[in-house]
Amino acid sequence: MKRIFDIFCSFVILILFLPFGIVISIFVFFDSRGGVFYVQERIGKDQKPFGLIKFRTMFVNAEKEGKLTVGMNDHRITRIGRFLRRTKLDEFPQFLNVMIGDMSIVGPRPEIREYVALYSDQQRTILDYKPGITDVASLEYYRENEMLGASENPQKKYIEEIMPAKIELNKQYIKNASLGQDIKIMWRTVVKMFA
Repeated sequence: MKRIFDIFCSFVILILFLPFGIVISIFVFFDSRGGVFYVQERIGKDQKPFGLIKFRTMFVNAEKEGKLTVGMNDHRITRIGRFLRRTKLDEFPQFLNVMIGDMSIVGPRPEIREYVALYSDQQRTILDYKPGITDVASLEYYRENEMLGASENPQKKYIEEIMPAKIELNKQYIKNASLGQDIKIMWRTVVKMFA
């Protein structure tokens, strides 16, 4: 049932978003050198890697300076990228990931390999569940980039504080997972974006 719901919602959203997606693609293309989309390896269900799709918001080869972004003042973020990140519009291509089957609309946000390697066995249980575009943790840490940007040691703050807290929230979600809960999280996400 969840898979059917994911496919139906993703198809409708992608069709409705298509005109905006074309406009965004044009802005991204002309704003800086590089492709329109950015594909990053993330670890999905059963610890299988997949390519997470986003609109490109950083300059080419920005990852060489680290994979963690620290606030909107990160010099690696492009002009249009700041807008896309602030509004979360850079995340919309992930509905293609949902259509492919790598992700669900609601589920624990997929993490990069180097951070998954730091999970304890207990934390690793969230990898038994298909990752999502949005989740309770994303709502609670909606301004995560700003929090990291204000920290003296963003990497340490993420690994020791934010990541474990988000994993605990995701574990609670998995315990009570249902279609009704997914719809509530989707609605809260929409409200948060427009707020």
